[in-house]
Amino acid sequence: MVETTQQPPQVVPPPPLVAGPRAFPPAEQLHQLHYCIHSNPSWPEAVLLAFQHYIVMLGTTVMISSLIVPQMGGDNKDKARVIQTLLFMGGINTLLQTFLGTRLPTVMSASSAYVIPVMSVINDFSNSVFTNEHERFVHTVRAIQGSLIVSSFLNIIIGYSKAWGNFTRFFSPVVIVPVVCVVGLGLFGRGFPRVADCIEIGLPMLILLVICQQYLKHVHESTHSLLERFALLFCIAIIWAFAAILTVGGAYNGVREQTKINCRTDRSYLMSSAPWIRIPYPFQWGAPIFRASHIFGMMGAALVSSAESTGTYFAAARFAGATPPPAHVLSRSIGLQGIGTLLDGIFGAAFGTSASVENVGLLGLTHVGSRRVVQISTTFMIFFSIFGKFGAFFASIPLPIFAAVYCVLFGLVAAVGISFIQFTNNNSMRNLYILGLSLFLGISIPQYFSDYTASDGHGPVKSPGGWFNDILNSIFSSPPTVAMIIGTLLDNTLDAGRAAEDRGLPWWVPFQNRKGDVRNEEFYSLPLRIHEYIPTRFL
Repeated sequence: MVETTQQPPQVVPPPPLVAGPRAFPPAEQLHQLHYCIHSNPSWPEAVLLAFQHYIVMLGTTVMISSLIVPQMGGDNKDKARVIQTLLFMGGINTLLQTFLGTRLPTVMSASSAYVIPVMSVINDFSNSVFTNEHERFVHTVRAIQGSLIVSSFLNIIIGYSKAWGNFTRFFSPVVIVPVVCVVGLGLFGRGFPRVADCIEIGLPMLILLVICQQYLKHVHESTHSLLERFALLFCIAIIWAFAAILTVGGAYNGVREQTKINCRTDRSYLMSSAPWIRIPYPFQWGAPIFRASHIFGMMGAALVSSAESTGTYFAAARFAGATPPPAHVLSRSIGLQGIGTLLDGIFGAAFGTSASVENVGLLGLTHVGSRRVVQISTTFMIFFSIFGKFGAFFASIPLPIFAAVYCVLFGLVAAVGISFIQFTNNNSMRNLYILGLSLFLGISIPQYFSDYTASDGHGPVKSPGGWFNDILNSIFSSPPTVAMIIGTLLDNTLDAGRAAEDRGLPWWVPFQNRKGDVRNEEFYSLPLRIHEYIPTRFL
């Protein structure tokens, strides 16, 4: 009997697809932008848009201050002074960045990256003996001041030594996608969970903003640009008035205290606590206190704020119609951010600053990426920080209203991160693996650290060295930082050389060099020929 070997079945390839024109080819700029980085709306429009930027950053400032100041032992007057200082420094740092830093339309505001080391300082003094709570507050602020002053030099060094820029040269669009995505998605805790704190005003704000800004603008041609650019202001005014009616009408008379704080328009106590006129000045709380453990912990936050700002800058460049920021611009911006943190410490701000994610989302919401608009917004920040009663009026907007706005703005930032994927090979399994793992772990790891801290009162890293704990807990509690570490590591070790085209490097690399693209000079050159007087090693 003759044995026959059975041949494996032949796999017949599918017929080739008929090639056709690509409907949506990759676009370096978003087509629906009305004003890009160096084009400007009319002055009345620019002023209103700038006020909108002020309102958006005010929400985060009040939210962070309301969380931290009471735990420091401060009362409502102390909270008002902290908010005034943060607004004042936000205006100064925004001017510095838009003139001498990235030159992108990014607002600089209080950064949540500093929460962990600040809480560590608070806990260190919680058991100390003070004559009253105000004395504990002042002592805590002075310790934070000293930590900010010294830790700021980390950003200054890695920025102006070009170390940060050299690190960003390892980026590709495959890395930028998850980093920018989680810059927005990683802040989900400030979104609907805070809306639900007062659902009767937060949810109507969210629904009204979507309807007005996306649907009603199509009702009539004359209302299109008006609602597209200023719907946020209209909606805040309407829901704020609705909250005031509920407050006056007694809707919250019989509810628990926390509900009153979240819903009522008269529970911030900022109007009665804020001074009419007060200019923040250096060392307003007294001489700074320097403690090594606090300083090293704050350095971890300074590093995290650099990573978070970097992701935010890439999103801002996309919404402003600019090319991706080159390596030397990122170095320059992080160095200047260090100088800004140094000023924060000198002026007694309770937090360091970083690029505001919500204000970048506002660029996408209004389709206006003008640098001038953001520069004008600093006038409102500085004015309302000095004339406290006027600033306190807007600061009394209930926080769930801001949270509803952030649901939209953070979502836009996450979406613009996804848009960078068009410059890579979307069908590469290598790319999909890196994107998926970086995105998932960029959200999952910080969520684990956050849940652990909420339940145990400290982060998962708990060794005898408190400063070491603060550094690692800060790094791994930051979604953009985790996504940046994982994405950069995988993208540069998994077939990096053979997959250069799949990674999008032919499109990406020219933008990362000073003269790689002629538009780099157009978007990022310093004003008034300042660059001619600064040594090139610092540019």
